Amino acid sequence: MIGSKIPRRYAKALLSLGQEDGQYMEYGQNLQEFTSFCSVNTEFYQVVSNRLFSVEERKKVLDVALNRSPFSNVVKNFLRLLLDKNRIRAVEDITDYYSKLMDEISGITRATIITARPIKQESVDKLENALKRFTSKDAKIEIEEDKSLIGGLIVKMGDLVLDGSVRAQIEGLKESFKRGEYS
Repeated sequence: MIGSKIPRRYAKALLSLGQEDGQYMEYGQNLQEFTSFCSVNTEFYQVVSNRLFSVEERKKVLDVALNRSPFSNVVKNFLRLLLDKNRIRAVEDITDYYSKLMDEISGITRATIITARPIKQESVDKLENALKRFTSKDAKIEIEEDKSLIGGLIVKMGDLVLDGSVRAQIEGLKESFKRGEYS
């Protein structure tokens, strides 16, 4: 993540504008589309983010893409500002942070579920419902795999980590043995 203060500052500024005019959801969607466009069109992204090209040259390339896009004028101007301030490289991080802010406003919590192996959609749905009851918010779940867990799972929501992995249980037993709790 590029200096986490920069993405936060820009994301909050755009969100503030979006809340004022009621278009914050559209702005978030526009940012997502632009970020996706950049990841698919790597040559475009390399040109607009490379300081070897003058700002004017990069602006021309960016303007060609923006003029063909259905993005709102606010987002187009926002992207131009990022280029002017040499912050266009942070657009992905800005988009990610903006999405998190939108989720907060919308009452959605994000959770990362780390498992030792793939889990069935039925289990994901059950976890989602459990998290919804636990947080009283809708939940967006991202699943990650970590073979070192052996079994069980870890749930991360913001600063809260619920570790129900076999690895954690084994580590707990090791610590208990070291302290002499089992003899």
